[in-house]
Amino acid sequence: MGTMLLHKVIISGGGTGGHIYPALAVAEEINLRYPNCEILFVGAKGRMEMEKVPNAGYPIEGLWISGFERKLLSKKNLQFPFKLFSSLRKSRQLLNTFKPQIAIGVGGFASGPLLYAASRRNLPTLIQEQNSFPGITNRILAKRVDCICTGFEKMEKWFPADRIVHTGNPLRRGIQDLTDKSDEGKRHFKLTQGGPIVFVMGGSLGAHSMNTAVQNALEDLKKANIQVIWQTGSRYFKSIESEIDLKAYPNISVVDFIGRMDLAYAASDLIVSRAGAMSIAELALVGKPTILVPSPNVAEDHQTRNAEALTKSNAAILLADKEVGTQFFASVTALLNNNEQRVTMSANMKSIARPKAAAAVVDQIEKLVKLSSRSK
Repeated sequence: MGTMLLHKVIISGGGTGGHIYPALAVAEEINLRYPNCEILFVGAKGRMEMEKVPNAGYPIEGLWISGFERKLLSKKNLQFPFKLFSSLRKSRQLLNTFKPQIAIGVGGFASGPLLYAASRRNLPTLIQEQNSFPGITNRILAKRVDCICTGFEKMEKWFPADRIVHTGNPLRRGIQDLTDKSDEGKRHFKLTQGGPIVFVMGGSLGAHSMNTAVQNALEDLKKANIQVIWQTGSRYFKSIESEIDLKAYPNISVVDFIGRMDLAYAASDLIVSRAGAMSIAELALVGKPTILVPSPNVAEDHQTRNAEALTKSNAAILLADKEVGTQFFASVTALLNNNEQRVTMSANMKSIARPKAAAAVVDQIEKLVKLSSRSK
């Protein structure tokens, strides 16, 4: 843009990749428009954002904050008032010294104190909610902030309708164009036998139930000439590698972590995935037939709600975590054998994709800053 509208922005939140990566995508879009804009991140001490954000090239400050335990008598809860007071004080200090034009929250513990302090100062405020069932921090902040950018539609149950803008979830740029990458992906994962390729991903740490499901189906997959990109997660890779004679299964490519997600997506004919909001946003953009296996170990079962939002529009199939161990192979083969269903699901999945979500969020940021500067 011609003028330097944005020159100081503060972004807070984290705790999981589902909060961190959209925040980084927004920062990337701001930098594209305003290369000299200073962006300061605020996270929770000891959480993964304290490593991931500096690795992406941005400075970050840590707050002494954590969630409130459901067990009321938990020792950790005794510290909560002190952590909250400390975090509010540091948030005010950061706002005093950094002097941002706008404060952005992406969910997670750290966004609460920072956005609250910013709203008390009448700074423009915006939150980005990734899930169809919002986290408690964003639900608390909703009435205080100026704008709520949502990853899913129909969020009026949780947020004031006049502040909601459905932008979709901001995504990294690397997966936005998979054209002509299919053959490269097959070579990258050494899967060139000609059978259909199923990409199974249980997140960066991995999912025990999904790993067990693949192990149980190894012989059936081999007999059916189904190839698999099996992302085990870092917690399970070594044990799986030691338990299985991988040379006996040339149709299986086993990896702990996938750096080139674009190639995995491009090579696959069908995807089996957890149902985190950011995974769903990527899968919509990819537009491949998908079986979603929601994790039961997340706050308020929000992954099931995310998955249900897609299954209602016939964009994906929901397979319960407790059933994946026994139903994985049958579900995969049923979908691979139903071309009409795959074509329909692919089209429906693509229809909900928001490839310009990061740009849409930054558009709202610009609007708020312009309104604020006019009122001064």
